[in-house]
Amino acid sequence: MAASSFDVIVIGAGAAGLAAAAELVAAGRSVLLLEARDRVGGRVWTRREPDLPAPIELGAEFIHGHAPITRALLARSGSSSIDCPDLHLSLQQGELRPPDGFFVRILQAMQRSELLAREDMSFDDFLDRLPLSAEERQSARRMAEGFDAADTARASARALRTEWTGDILGDTPQSRPRDGYERLLAALAAGLPRERLQLQSPVQSVRWSKGSVQVAGECLGAPFEAHGARAIVTLPLGVLQQTSPTLGAVRFTPELEAKHAALQRLASGPVVKVLLRFASCFWEDVHAGRYREVSFLHLPDAEVPTFWTQAPAHVPLLVAWAGGTRARDLASNAAPADIVRAATASLQPLFGKGLEVARQLEGYHYHDWQQDPYACGAYSYVTVGGDDARETLARPLDATLHFAGEATDTAGEAGTVEGALRSGIRAAREVLAAAPA
Repeated sequence: MAASSFDVIVIGAGAAGLAAAAELVAAGRSVLLLEARDRVGGRVWTRREPDLPAPIELGAEFIHGHAPITRALLARSGSSSIDCPDLHLSLQQGELRPPDGFFVRILQAMQRSELLAREDMSFDDFLDRLPLSAEERQSARRMAEGFDAADTARASARALRTEWTGDILGDTPQSRPRDGYERLLAALAAGLPRERLQLQSPVQSVRWSKGSVQVAGECLGAPFEAHGARAIVTLPLGVLQQTSPTLGAVRFTPELEAKHAALQRLASGPVVKVLLRFASCFWEDVHAGRYREVSFLHLPDAEVPTFWTQAPAHVPLLVAWAGGTRARDLASNAAPADIVRAATASLQPLFGKGLEVARQLEGYHYHDWQQDPYACGAYSYVTVGGDDARETLARPLDATLHFAGEATDTAGEAGTVEGALRSGIRAAREVLAAAPA
């Protein structure tokens, strides 16, 4: 297949790649956007059931914090966000109770400590040195695993403290796109010339030198090449970390030596997310309706420790969630049906013997992001000593290779769609500044 030439080649049509391409096209640049999958979105994947009045989000679902870029794009697409009720219940001594303020106490202890001024350390080591109870330490570890998909023995205490005291946690708003993330991403894609978005085209190699990039891969089984003056690489962290020639891996020539240290100081966290479709919202009717308005259920000792509803909407859908090492152990060599059984078994103690949760189940939706060769994990976290890892990963090489994706976000939004969108816009503006029209 004859090679084509473009101003910029964008590798990956997830949120970052779509945002970067849209920014460049708006500035009048010729762009080729390459995507390995048969859809756009990357780790955002919205599906629908015709009789279910809520989107099925197999990947990213929430809008964390104020997220101005996300909200502006939703408005531009004709959609909006729905605020999620902040009603959490946790199973304590056999009874569901509201949280007892443990997170505030943990944050206060983290902020007052001067331990991290001298050196970074693992989150486990940091917690062990804070004036917290054993229960509070355990709650903090579970929070890091569940929210950050982090292995607390490896995760940077400095990075977690910075994140937890930033905009995406605490009293900041938590919401969902009203029509799912699909609407936002479709609006970004709609602004691209149809012939400039090439799906089912996994990139296999990138040869580059200052001012020149040659990309090669396969499109529907046929080889292709494309040339550009610059490229924006939005591959997920887990894919960039691949060192063997496996499906999804991309070979760079010359290698990205300047990125090696950063790639070693970041990790792609595992998650298990199963969307359970039930015959009815049965949890709203039991125990005198006490769960009717609940948004999150936390079962700390269960194999699947977190569930959430679609509140404020009343939809017969519960999301079962595990992150970090618990997700890794749960998904290891397990079939999806086994994970579903673990989820319903974890939920069962809330309803006693009078209601069998598994019998209420009509179906489920699940995608294994760890085994997905074009993702290799859910989202990123910083490991010990990685203070500047995100900045280093984001830094352009010879004003030719530029990098975007949630793992490169340096504004406190890593691991979120907002962070991915922001990074794509940042990388596109770097390209425009390096090569003004």
